[in-house]
Amino acid sequence: MNRIRVAGIGFNAAAALALAACSGSGTASSGSSMVPSTSTSSSGSTGSPDGVTTNADVFGPACSQLPQGSEPGSLDSMGPQPVASAASTNPLLTKLVAAVKATNLVDTLNSQQAITVFAPADPAFAALGDAKFTELAGKPDQLAPILQYHVVGKRYDAKGLATAGSVDSLNTAGGPVRIEGSGENMTIDGAKILCGDIPTKNATVFVIDKVLTPGTKN
Repeated sequence: MNRIRVAGIGFNAAAALALAACSGSGTASSGSSMVPSTSTSSSGSTGSPDGVTTNADVFGPACSQLPQGSEPGSLDSMGPQPVASAASTNPLLTKLVAAVKATNLVDTLNSQQAITVFAPADPAFAALGDAKFTELAGKPDQLAPILQYHVVGKRYDAKGLATAGSVDSLNTAGGPVRIEGSGENMTIDGAKILCGDIPTKNATVFVIDKVLTPGTKN
């Protein structure tokens, strides 16, 4: 979540996204690919060794907005599915799913063995404004490095992230993703966790409240 050449375009994409943020009010076949170069979980103080979580580990104020039981988008429904397929049913992530589709990365993300995904919720994309989101969706070469910055080529739970302090994303040109705090107070490059430690078949997902920008640190 073939290697995309991010050097030279990651920072341009980040600049475009940052400007938009300042001024701002399914499933697809594979194309480009992104190949890799925890509240509190129930695992030990440094987290699960493999970053795998269960429904009991999930935390955050927006988790209650997920469907319940076995409904599409529920924890029980998403758990057995690879991450992009699981996200496509999550009501918090419709904009992210549209962005992933626009860059033809669904199959690529689904095929990864063990990754961590920082998933901006819909309001995070809404802050860009519809016009800017549509513009970026029409420019996969600019959008892809931004999406890459939200994916880590290793699986972490919340405690594992807190122990690491920073992690490298698939967009290595964008610099490391900074982790601060722990549990309910953890931030991802300054973004708050709305629902974290969500288990899917091949990824641990953290729904966050803003779009991360490569090369931009608060």
